[in-house]
Amino acid sequence: MKPFPIPVRMTGPGSQPDDGDELQYLAMPREMNTFRMPLVPERAEPSALEASRDALAAFVRQLGRWDPEREANGPSLDLSGLAAEVLTITNQMLGEGEVAIRITAPRTVRIQESVFTGLWRVCEFDADGRLAADRLEAGGIPQVAVACAHDAAGAALAAVDVPSGAMNSPALMHEIGAQMTEWRRGARAHVINLTLFPMTPDDHRVLEQALPVGPVAIMARGFGNCRITSTGARNVWRVQYFNSMDTLILNTIEVVEVPEVALAAPEDLVDSRVRLAELVDWMSESCTA
Repeated sequence: MKPFPIPVRMTGPGSQPDDGDELQYLAMPREMNTFRMPLVPERAEPSALEASRDALAAFVRQLGRWDPEREANGPSLDLSGLAAEVLTITNQMLGEGEVAIRITAPRTVRIQESVFTGLWRVCEFDADGRLAADRLEAGGIPQVAVACAHDAAGAALAAVDVPSGAMNSPALMHEIGAQMTEWRRGARAHVINLTLFPMTPDDHRVLEQALPVGPVAIMARGFGNCRITSTGARNVWRVQYFNSMDTLILNTIEVVEVPEVALAAPEDLVDSRVRLAELVDWMSESCTA
Protein backbone atom coordinates (compact mmCIF):
# COMPACT_ATOMS: atom_id res chain seq x y z
CA MET A 1 0.00 0.00 0.00
CA LYS A 2 1.29 3.39 -0.90
CA PRO A 3 1.44 5.93 1.94
CA PHE A 4 -1.26 8.56 1.72
CA PRO A 5 0.31 12.01 2.07
CA ILE A 6 -1.36 14.26 4.67
CA PRO A 7 -0.55 17.92 4.02
CA VAL A 8 0.59 19.91 7.00
CA ARG A 9 -0.89 23.42 7.14
CA MET A 10 0.95 25.89 9.31
CA THR A 11 -1.12 28.46 11.20
CA GLY A 12 -0.40 31.25 13.61
CA PRO A 13 2.09 34.14 13.61
CA GLY A 14 4.76 33.88 10.93
CA SER A 15 2.91 31.20 8.97
CA GLN A 16 1.65 33.58 6.28
CA PRO A 17 3.76 35.50 3.75
CA ASP A 18 4.46 39.12 4.60
CA ASP A 19 3.55 41.22 1.60
CA GLY A 20 4.26 44.48 3.39
CA ASP A 21 0.67 45.75 3.17
CA GLU A 22 -1.13 46.91 6.27
CA LEU A 23 -4.57 45.51 7.02
CA GLN A 24 -7.26 48.07 6.12
CA TYR A 25 -10.17 48.49 8.49
CA LEU A 26 -13.55 50.03 7.74
CA ALA A 27 -13.80 53.38 9.47
CA MET A 28 -16.34 53.29 12.28
CA PRO A 29 -18.41 56.21 13.54
CA ARG A 30 -16.56 58.16 16.19
CA GLU A 31 -19.57 59.54 18.00
CA MET A 32 -22.63 57.91 19.46
CA ASN A 33 -25.56 59.77 20.98
CA THR A 34 -26.19 58.69 24.55
CA PHE A 35 -28.63 60.02 27.12
CA ARG A 36 -27.47 62.82 29.38
CA MET A 37 -29.71 64.25 32.06
CA PRO A 38 -30.22 68.00 31.44
CA LEU A 39 -28.61 70.34 33.94
CA VAL A 40 -30.77 72.65 36.04
CA PRO A 41 -29.79 76.28 35.29
CA GLU A 42 -27.73 77.75 38.14
CA ARG A 43 -29.01 81.32 37.75
CA ALA A 44 -32.65 80.65 36.99
CA GLU A 45 -35.28 82.87 38.57
CA PRO A 46 -36.70 80.78 41.45
CA SER A 47 -40.32 81.49 40.53
CA ALA A 48 -39.71 80.58 36.87
CA LEU A 49 -37.91 77.39 37.88
CA GLU A 50 -40.81 76.42 40.13
CA ALA A 51 -43.35 77.10 37.38
CA SER A 52 -41.39 74.96 34.92
CA ARG A 53 -41.06 72.22 37.54
CA ASP A 54 -44.81 72.30 38.19
CA ALA A 55 -45.64 72.03 34.49
CA LEU A 56 -43.33 69.06 33.97
CA ALA A 57 -44.54 67.43 37.20
CA ALA A 58 -48.13 67.63 35.91
CA PHE A 59 -47.01 65.94 32.70
CA VAL A 60 -45.25 63.18 34.68
CA ARG A 61 -48.53 62.49 36.50
CA GLN A 62 -50.30 62.15 33.15
CA LEU A 63 -47.61 59.78 31.93
CA GLY A 64 -48.13 57.66 35.04
CA ARG A 65 -51.74 57.02 34.00
CA TRP A 66 -50.82 56.03 30.44
CA ASP A 67 -49.81 52.57 29.22
CA PRO A 68 -47.77 52.88 25.98
CA GLU A 69 -48.14 49.14 25.37
CA ARG A 70 -51.92 49.53 24.95
CA GLU A 71 -52.37 53.10 23.75
CA ALA A 72 -50.37 54.57 20.88
CA ASN A 73 -51.23 58.17 21.72
CA GLY A 74 -50.00 59.52 25.02
CA PRO A 75 -50.84 62.67 26.97
CA SER A 76 -49.91 66.19 25.86
CA LEU A 77 -49.03 69.35 27.75
CA ASP A 78 -49.93 72.77 26.36
CA LEU A 79 -46.90 75.05 26.64
CA SER A 80 -48.36 78.08 24.86
CA GLY A 81 -49.48 79.72 28.11
CA LEU A 82 -46.09 79.61 29.82
CA ALA A 83 -44.24 82.87 30.44
CA ALA A 84 -41.12 83.43 28.36
CA GLU A 85 -38.75 82.80 31.30
CA VAL A 86 -40.56 79.59 32.20
CA LEU A 87 -40.56 78.39 28.61
CA THR A 88 -36.81 79.03 28.31
CA ILE A 89 -36.11 76.84 31.33
CA THR A 90 -38.50 74.16 30.07
CA ASN A 91 -36.71 74.13 26.72
CA GLN A 92 -33.38 73.66 28.48
CA MET A 93 -34.80 70.81 30.54
CA LEU A 94 -36.21 68.97 27.52
CA GLY A 95 -33.17 69.42 25.25
CA GLU A 96 -32.98 68.00 21.73
CA GLY A 97 -33.05 64.30 20.93
CA GLU A 98 -32.22 62.31 17.81
CA VAL A 99 -35.37 62.76 15.70
CA ALA A 100 -36.65 65.92 13.99
CA ILE A 101 -39.77 66.19 11.80
CA ARG A 102 -40.81 68.86 9.33
CA ILE A 103 -44.35 69.09 7.93
CA THR A 104 -45.16 71.51 5.12
CA ALA A 105 -48.83 70.75 4.34
CA PRO A 106 -51.68 71.17 4.96
CA ARG A 107 -50.11 73.26 7.72
CA THR A 108 -46.57 74.01 8.80
CA VAL A 109 -45.39 72.01 11.80
CA ARG A 110 -41.95 71.64 13.35
CA ILE A 111 -41.37 68.72 15.71
CA GLN A 112 -38.28 67.95 17.76
CA GLU A 113 -37.87 64.91 19.96
CA SER A 114 -36.56 65.81 23.41
CA VAL A 115 -33.65 64.02 25.07
CA PHE A 116 -36.36 61.84 26.61
CA THR A 117 -37.18 59.34 23.87
CA GLY A 118 -40.79 59.55 22.73
CA LEU A 119 -41.45 62.94 24.35
CA TRP A 120 -41.92 65.40 21.49
CA ARG A 121 -41.97 69.17 21.24
CA VAL A 122 -44.64 70.05 18.64
CA CYS A 123 -44.91 73.60 17.26
CA GLU A 124 -47.60 74.49 14.71
CA PHE A 125 -47.59 77.73 12.68
CA ASP A 126 -50.32 79.66 10.90
CA ALA A 127 -50.25 80.92 7.30
CA ASP A 128 -48.32 84.03 8.37
CA GLY A 129 -45.62 81.98 10.09
CA ARG A 130 -46.76 82.83 13.62
CA LEU A 131 -46.73 80.19 16.33
CA ALA A 132 -50.29 78.86 16.65
CA ALA A 133 -49.77 75.88 18.98
CA ASP A 134 -46.94 74.69 21.22
CA ARG A 135 -47.14 71.46 23.16
CA LEU A 136 -45.20 68.57 24.66
CA GLU A 137 -46.58 65.25 23.45
CA ALA A 138 -45.83 61.62 24.34
CA GLY A 139 -46.06 58.71 21.91
CA GLY A 140 -44.28 56.62 19.34
CA ILE A 141 -44.57 59.58 16.96
CA PRO A 142 -46.80 62.69 17.08
CA GLN A 143 -50.11 61.90 15.43
CA VAL A 144 -50.07 65.13 13.44
CA ALA A 145 -47.20 63.67 11.37
CA VAL A 146 -49.14 60.49 10.63
CA ALA A 147 -52.33 62.40 9.82
CA CYS A 148 -50.66 64.90 7.47
CA ALA A 149 -48.81 62.15 5.58
CA HIS A 150 -52.05 60.20 5.20
CA ASP A 151 -54.28 63.11 4.21
CA ALA A 152 -51.88 64.42 1.55
CA ALA A 153 -51.48 61.03 -0.16
CA GLY A 154 -53.59 59.25 -2.73
CA ALA A 155 -54.95 55.73 -2.62
CA ALA A 156 -52.98 54.74 -5.74
CA LEU A 157 -49.69 55.48 -7.43
CA ALA A 158 -49.51 58.51 -9.68
CA ALA A 159 -49.96 57.73 -13.37
CA VAL A 160 -46.65 57.55 -15.25
CA ASP A 161 -45.71 57.10 -18.88
CA VAL A 162 -43.04 54.43 -18.78
CA PRO A 163 -40.13 55.24 -21.14
CA SER A 164 -38.39 52.62 -23.22
CA GLY A 165 -35.29 52.76 -21.03
CA ALA A 166 -37.17 51.61 -17.93
CA MET A 167 -36.18 48.07 -16.97
CA ASN A 168 -37.43 47.14 -13.48
CA SER A 169 -39.61 50.08 -12.41
CA PRO A 170 -42.83 48.68 -14.00
CA ALA A 171 -42.54 45.53 -11.88
CA LEU A 172 -41.73 47.61 -8.79
CA MET A 173 -44.77 49.81 -9.37
CA HIS A 174 -46.95 46.72 -9.64
CA GLU A 175 -45.48 45.35 -6.40
CA ILE A 176 -45.99 48.64 -4.53
CA GLY A 177 -49.55 49.01 -5.83
CA ALA A 178 -50.42 45.47 -4.75
CA GLN A 179 -48.98 46.06 -1.28
CA MET A 180 -50.96 49.30 -0.93
CA THR A 181 -54.15 47.40 -1.71
CA GLU A 182 -53.36 44.60 0.75
CA TRP A 183 -52.13 46.89 3.53
CA ARG A 184 -53.91 46.63 6.88
CA ARG A 185 -53.32 48.65 10.05
CA GLY A 186 -50.78 46.95 12.28
CA ALA A 187 -49.27 44.93 9.43
CA ARG A 188 -45.51 44.60 9.20
CA ALA A 189 -43.68 46.81 6.76
CA HIS A 190 -43.12 45.59 3.24
CA VAL A 191 -39.59 46.74 2.40
CA ILE A 192 -38.16 47.05 -1.11
CA ASN A 193 -34.38 47.45 -1.11
CA LEU A 194 -33.24 49.54 -4.07
CA THR A 195 -29.58 49.70 -3.04
CA LEU A 196 -28.34 46.70 -5.04
CA PHE A 197 -31.30 46.51 -7.40
CA PRO A 198 -30.42 46.99 -11.10
CA MET A 199 -31.99 50.35 -11.93
CA THR A 200 -31.54 52.52 -15.01
CA PRO A 201 -31.84 56.34 -14.88
CA ASP A 202 -35.28 55.95 -16.46
CA ASP A 203 -36.26 53.54 -13.67
CA HIS A 204 -35.38 56.14 -11.05
CA ARG A 205 -37.34 58.82 -12.90
CA VAL A 206 -40.39 56.55 -13.09
CA LEU A 207 -40.32 55.95 -9.35
CA GLU A 208 -39.87 59.66 -8.64
CA GLN A 209 -42.95 60.43 -10.74
CA ALA A 210 -45.02 57.57 -9.34
CA LEU A 211 -44.01 58.47 -5.76
CA PRO A 212 -43.82 62.28 -5.60
CA VAL A 213 -42.38 63.77 -2.42
CA GLY A 214 -44.95 64.18 0.34
CA PRO A 215 -45.26 66.84 3.06
CA VAL A 216 -43.62 64.94 5.94
CA ALA A 217 -39.83 64.67 6.26
CA ILE A 218 -38.17 62.91 9.20
CA MET A 219 -34.49 62.97 10.13
CA ALA A 220 -33.28 60.38 12.63
CA ARG A 221 -29.71 60.74 13.87
CA GLY A 222 -27.61 57.99 15.40
CA PHE A 223 -24.81 56.11 13.63
CA GLY A 224 -25.05 58.40 10.61
CA ASN A 225 -28.44 59.72 9.49
CA CYS A 226 -31.70 58.18 8.38
CA ARG A 227 -33.88 60.37 6.15
CA ILE A 228 -37.52 59.37 5.86
CA THR A 229 -39.94 61.06 3.47
CA SER A 230 -43.64 60.53 2.92
CA THR A 231 -44.81 60.18 -0.66
CA GLY A 232 -47.88 60.96 -2.70
CA ALA A 233 -48.95 57.33 -2.28
CA ARG A 234 -50.69 56.46 0.98
CA ASN A 235 -48.61 54.42 3.45
CA VAL A 236 -45.58 54.46 1.12
CA TRP A 237 -42.34 56.02 2.41
CA ARG A 238 -38.85 56.56 1.05
CA VAL A 239 -36.25 55.58 3.68
CA GLN A 240 -32.56 56.32 3.09
CA TYR A 241 -29.65 55.55 5.40
CA PHE A 242 -26.40 57.52 5.28
CA ASN A 243 -23.15 56.77 7.06
CA SER A 244 -21.14 59.24 9.13
CA MET A 245 -19.60 60.61 5.92
CA ASP A 246 -23.10 61.29 4.49
CA THR A 247 -22.75 58.55 1.87
CA LEU A 248 -25.93 56.69 0.94
CA ILE A 249 -25.57 53.09 2.13
CA LEU A 250 -29.18 51.83 2.05
CA ASN A 251 -32.05 53.07 -0.13
CA THR A 252 -35.48 51.56 0.48
CA ILE A 253 -39.19 51.96 -0.13
CA GLU A 254 -41.43 50.91 2.77
CA VAL A 255 -45.16 50.21 2.61
CA VAL A 256 -46.25 50.81 6.19
CA GLU A 257 -48.16 53.37 8.23
CA VAL A 258 -44.91 54.79 9.65
CA PRO A 259 -41.39 53.30 9.27
CA GLU A 260 -40.28 51.65 12.49
CA VAL A 261 -36.99 53.57 12.57
CA ALA A 262 -38.97 56.78 13.26
CA LEU A 263 -40.96 55.34 16.17
CA ALA A 264 -40.14 55.40 19.86
CA ALA A 265 -40.53 51.93 21.39
CA PRO A 266 -42.92 51.40 24.34
CA GLU A 267 -40.05 50.38 26.61
CA ASP A 268 -38.24 53.64 25.76
CA LEU A 269 -41.36 55.60 26.67
CA VAL A 270 -41.52 53.85 30.05
CA ASP A 271 -37.84 54.67 30.62
CA SER A 272 -38.42 58.32 29.63
CA ARG A 273 -41.20 58.62 32.19
CA VAL A 274 -38.81 57.46 34.92
CA ARG A 275 -36.07 59.84 33.80
CA LEU A 276 -38.39 62.81 33.53
CA ALA A 277 -39.64 62.10 37.05
CA GLU A 278 -36.02 62.11 38.24
CA LEU A 279 -35.46 65.44 36.53
CA VAL A 280 -38.51 66.92 38.24
CA ASP A 281 -37.12 65.75 41.60
CA TRP A 282 -33.78 67.46 40.83
CA MET A 283 -35.61 70.63 39.91
CA SER A 284 -37.50 70.45 43.21
CA GLU A 285 -34.23 70.17 45.12
CA SER A 286 -32.94 73.27 43.28
CA CYS A 287 -36.11 75.15 44.15
CA THR A 288 -35.63 74.49 47.87
CA ALA A 289 -31.87 75.06 47.88
